[in-house]
Amino acid sequence: MIADGGYRGTGLVIPHRREPGQAELSAWKEQHNRSHRKVRARVEHAFARMKSWKILRDCRLKGHGVHHAILGIARLHNLALTG
Repeated sequence: MIADGGYRGTGLVIPHRREPGQAELSAWKEQHNRSHRKVRARVEHAFARMKSWKILRDCRLKGHGVHHAILGIARLHNLALTG
């Protein structure tokens, strides 16, 4: 599971940061950060897309209700994309 820098020490995959006094990151760490940014951008865009659906903004369902609502929205979105 990937996360941003706010989750340090949790065992999640977070971007590499320069240590104090370190001029720059090594090439492999820069590459890792680049791929990390690409994946997180897609996930954040998906979250933003889901939040545009009113049912999720106003959702007060309990248990698996939210899960089923998200599945339904994803299906509707895919249908809208295919025409």
